[in-house]
Amino acid sequence: MADECFGDPRLAAVYDALEPDRGDLDAYVRIAEEFGARRVLDIGCGTGVFALLLAGRGIEVVGVDPARASVDVARGKPGAERVRWIDGDATALPPLRVDLVTMTANVAQALTGPPVWRGTLRAAHAALRPGGHLVFETRDPAARAWEEWNRAASYTVTDIPGTGAVESWVDLLDVNGPLVTFRWTYVFGADGAVLTSDSTLRFREREEVAAELEELGYEVEDVRDAPDRPGREFVFVARRVEGREAGR
Repeated sequence: MADECFGDPRLAAVYDALEPDRGDLDAYVRIAEEFGARRVLDIGCGTGVFALLLAGRGIEVVGVDPARASVDVARGKPGAERVRWIDGDATALPPLRVDLVTMTANVAQALTGPPVWRGTLRAAHAALRPGGHLVFETRDPAARAWEEWNRAASYTVTDIPGTGAVESWVDLLDVNGPLVTFRWTYVFGADGAVLTSDSTLRFREREEVAAELEELGYEVEDVRDAPDRPGREFVFVARRVEGREAGR
């Protein structure tokens, strides 16, 4: 199930305006260039910002996301016809043979349950050509990012053309081991509507992620720093090993 901020049509329509700085995607564009990727699968493509960045560079892109409202926003953007959009789960993809699979932003951490996490890693493995790469980021639990998830640190008012002013902020709800739950609140000034979106992220240790990737048919080539958040995230670069099948 997609979180409300992605799956609710009214929230999906304002998502890009509320998250205008996507400088985090620059590193992924450079990685695609580094590996000479000509075919990319973007898991958790959301409103399509990254997929469209790649398509604009002549790369063949498949974007998949379970939040239909977000994919509908992506389909309505200029250049959207250059991307193959799929509403649904990455574990039910048609046959693909891509050079690169990406999971940007919170996508990897939003896969909280072991079955869906491992199922997604296996699906990415199946979609990759031998020697292709999977790249994703996950926050370093040691940085305790959730300690900054509160109204005082996050409250903003955004004036969105055609929508009006939207207030938004985040509140931390629960920390239960590796699982962190929080709530975004949105207040639409035009009609006073108050919408909320609850999310849970899983904070995995670096060694845990590396071990699962190795078990599921990948070789971890590198664990990089996120250029826009140094010291706070792990960016995993894993290669599908030729002749090694993904484990169960």
